[in-house]
Amino acid sequence: MPLALLALAVVAFGIGTTEFATMGLLPQIADGVGVSVPQAGNLVSAYALGVVVGAPVLTGIGARIPHKRLLLLLTGLFVVGNAASAVAPNFTLLFAARFLAGLPHGALFGVGAVVASRLVAPERAARAVSKMFLGLTVANIVGVPASTALGQQLGWRSAYWAVAVLGLVALVSLALFVPHQPRGQHSGIRHEMRAMGNKQVAIGLATAVVGFGGFFAVYSYLVPMLTHLTGISDTSTTLVLALYGVGMTVGTLLAGPLTDRALRPTLYAGLIALAAALVTFYFTVHATVPALITITFIGAMGSLITTPVQMLLMAKAKNAPTMAAASNHSAFNLANAGGAWLGGLVISAGWGWAAPNLIGAALAVAGLGLAVTGGLMDRGGPVGPRRSKTVASSMGEPSTATEEGTAPQRT
Repeated sequence: MPLALLALAVVAFGIGTTEFATMGLLPQIADGVGVSVPQAGNLVSAYALGVVVGAPVLTGIGARIPHKRLLLLLTGLFVVGNAASAVAPNFTLLFAARFLAGLPHGALFGVGAVVASRLVAPERAARAVSKMFLGLTVANIVGVPASTALGQQLGWRSAYWAVAVLGLVALVSLALFVPHQPRGQHSGIRHEMRAMGNKQVAIGLATAVVGFGGFFAVYSYLVPMLTHLTGISDTSTTLVLALYGVGMTVGTLLAGPLTDRALRPTLYAGLIALAAALVTFYFTVHATVPALITITFIGAMGSLITTPVQMLLMAKAKNAPTMAAASNHSAFNLANAGGAWLGGLVISAGWGWAAPNLIGAALAVAGLGLAVTGGLMDRGGPVGPRRSKTVASSMGEPSTATEEGTAPQRT
């Protein structure tokens, strides 16, 4: 089991590296393919669009494919997309290659989360999923800075080649260490889509889009905030972003055991703490040490809400959790786009570089409202929590648990 989770974490590490490495190499990429830096920034949008489209489409196409085989196919597509990015001769083909590289992102995380949850006892499922997510957070500490440095020294194409090699390592690791997990008798695209019709799944996805939008409203403009308001030099911002990644890693480590113990309270507390941290950063951004402490805390709280949202969606989709788990990552990318857009609006309106913190806090509070609404619907008023089927077991059969996770939860 630990080696299987490690293999899944390697996949997540590669995904996290390729998703954010482009941002650090925009000037080099722009020079390499003969476009402006703003135009090169559209490559980030191309990847995000691939995630949004690929998560439901590829998960639906692979609804009857055994999970291990589907993981291998998706990882192979990830390798092809990044290798194509490395050899693309012009901007148009590079744009298409980044879209291709983003297609398997959500499906890989969705299928990987279901596989991880079935590798362990039901009461430890959230911890297993959070260990896979650790690969994503560690990528922000190690993978993104390393690929950026590599691209700056050896050319931007070398960064994509490095990610493609990472994908090959992940492919071999998955083949060696992840056990076969058969699909249930009722697997298929229609079964998955029926599960997506659950109101609680819709509320969970809306919570991810709105609540996590608060995180991205600030993250998208963190570097100009640091340079304009905190007074940190351009050369030091990479280290600060790594510190942000440390906070995200701490939050992910906390999220697993807390979610296994009490799913909804963990989600509520994470959104409340995120809103409070963003308001605090509005005031502390002008002083270096308080700003760095607050940044670390924001990273931790942003990651703390990821695992409970993922586990909630898998639980509410009952015994067809793969589509819901994958769609969660489409929701996160919509949150990225929406949060960045709203943050840019208040800056353009003249509210100042710190203003996205207030927008982010408002989004976190709105996400909390959605999460609480879902919780009240679960309780069914004064009667108490209803019981529901949760993530299917490793044998492909659904198990029964309380409303919100893979084991009896405290409400």
